[in-house]
Amino acid sequence: MTVRTAGPEDAGLILELVRELAVFERAPDSVAATAEDYRRELASASPGFGCLIAELDGEPVGFALYHHNYSTWTGRRGIYLEDLFVRDRARGRGVGRRLLVELARVAVARGCPRLELSVLDWNPARRFYEGLGFRWKHDWLGYRLDGDRLAALAASGP
Repeated sequence: MTVRTAGPEDAGLILELVRELAVFERAPDSVAATAEDYRRELASASPGFGCLIAELDGEPVGFALYHHNYSTWTGRRGIYLEDLFVRDRARGRGVGRRLLVELARVAVARGCPRLELSVLDWNPARRFYEGLGFRWKHDWLGYRLDGDRLAALAASGP
């Protein structure tokens, strides 16, 4: 198994994996991103995300897409794991763990004091994350503002 950093040439592969993730998460029609979106971002001078690709015998089998967040309490950037996905045929072979080990190494190398993620409440990967030492933030609830509601708030005035 190898884990490598994705580059602009991996944009199509990233899109393919994201679409497979969307099917797994029961939202197959939710992916609006294009390969060009990923390529453009990864080719920019300051990409808004990073991505690790896991391969078994040269075949891509998973990815971890992440970006920086910022903690006002620590005064430092952290890493937020936006998505982790391992293709069904490669599950149970240590791919997810290896991706997280590599991402933890990225965090430590960059001086990031924490690595965070969110997981759907029904996803059996919750046990996997907890087994690696991640703690469920019982007292935090996620919220999102997007689409028309985001536009409405932006247009609502002072």
